[in-house]
Amino acid sequence: MAKGSLSLGAAVLVGTVLFGTAAFAQSATPECGAIQKTLADRKALVGRANAASQSKKKMTPQEACALFGKLQANGAEGLKWITANKEWCSIPDSFAEGFKADHLKVSGIRTKICSVAAQATKMEAQARAQAQAQANGNGGGLLGGPGLTGSFKLPQGAL
Repeated sequence: MAKGSLSLGAAVLVGTVLFGTAAFAQSATPECGAIQKTLADRKALVGRANAASQSKKKMTPQEACALFGKLQANGAEGLKWITANKEWCSIPDSFAEGFKADHLKVSGIRTKICSVAAQATKMEAQARAQAQAQANGNGGGLLGGPGLTGSFKLPQGAL
């Protein structure tokens, strides 16, 4: 989980550079302002990630995976819009390239975080299964016995 929180902290810095250059979207045509909603949503998601990385209560890997999934979907939507409207809205190459690079970084980080989340989920399921097995008396000994519990039960019946 420490690895996931380090990745989260690194990724939080990724999207922040783009918001200062978003003024281009306020061109003469209303269609060119459509990217503003996507950028505002992105800014909110990055803000949530920043807040989580600085909070005492850290996100679980599953929560971070969900957040970065939303950030990745937002980036895909933004890239689609930028590609379709780059010429018409006079979007600077530097903004388009920066947005694409940011999206690729978020995608890579999301992959890592979601991998950690899947691994954590699997380990939690295994721990629950082991606890259930021990609670049912199917201890974790070598041959299905109680293992090293510190007690030994004598067989009952005729000796």
